[in-house]
Amino acid sequence: MSDVTRAEAVAAGYADGEDPVEAQREVYGVMAEFDTADALIAATRRAREAGYTRMDGYSPYPVGEVADELGFPRSEIGAIMFIGGLCGATFGFLMQYYLNGIDYPLNVSGKPFFSWPQFIPITWELLVLTASLSGVIGLFALCGLPQPYHPVFNVPQFARATRDRFFLVIEAVDPKFHTTDVTAFLNTLSPLSVAEVPA
Repeated sequence: MSDVTRAEAVAAGYADGEDPVEAQREVYGVMAEFDTADALIAATRRAREAGYTRMDGYSPYPVGEVADELGFPRSEIGAIMFIGGLCGATFGFLMQYYLNGIDYPLNVSGKPFFSWPQFIPITWELLVLTASLSGVIGLFALCGLPQPYHPVFNVPQFARATRDRFFLVIEAVDPKFHTTDVTAFLNTLSPLSVAEVPA
């Protein structure tokens, strides 16, 4: 590498002597494998304390402490379901009012056309239906599903993520990410293995 190229590389944020072509190779991040949930929790806590903010944890079952350490925001699914249910109930109620009171009014035993107690069952059924459909659609949208491919599947060890292994991935979009630095940091956390995740 020439002096001009070396100066440009250092100015661009690469370490002196680091090859920019190698550094710009497409990587999703660096993954560390652990054998227990406690090790994953401790590693996530240490990574957060070290200043890493763009990372994710994978485990065979939900580990609430990892989600807390990763700083997951409160789920929006409740609000989505509430709004969906409210819209469905409102639509059901107004539909019945329009059909029974305006479009085709029937005088049944002298009851008023707007007899709201009879509207409750259908209103409730539409509330439940639209809330549940909103929840399913909202879940898919918030989780970015369907997602048939994810870069972590490129690491062979990740096949055990659904059985008995726990993984922490520090993503390349993290402001502090440098492949060599992140790999060295993850090795200090006593993992079973550390692997680069190709994009």
